[in-house]
Amino acid sequence: MKKDIPQPKVEELAIAIAPREGEPGIWDSYVINMKENPIQNVLVNSKGYGKLDGVEKETTVLRHFFEEIGPEKSVLIEPMHESILDLTNEFWISFTYDGHMYDKKYVFVKGSIDVEYFTPLPFLETKGVMIR
Repeated sequence: MKKDIPQPKVEELAIAIAPREGEPGIWDSYVINMKENPIQNVLVNSKGYGKLDGVEKETTVLRHFFEEIGPEKSVLIEPMHESILDLTNEFWISFTYDGHMYDKKYVFVKGSIDVEYFTPLPFLETKGVMIR
């Protein structure tokens, strides 16, 4: 039964979004591995959805694959234009670690990608919005 299948909790992993230095209007999204060991077979699906100017909008689902993300490292997922920051932005990540498969959905709700919520981002030497 489903309740008998172990579902390990994702820990020490984050998705972050930060403005790109020197390029106004462009933001970057990152996977941040805060573990002391690498993670493998990392698949990230991203999409945006919601209302803009009263019209329902949805972005294309983008898929990214990283064979490995090293310990205490960050990897650029994709650049984002500031126009989609007013949407809900969702990142679904799956990966293997220590012989187990993990997955987690990270949702940046509308209005959450804002300077007001900035925090220092580990391993990136910049500030941005992060969900652990």
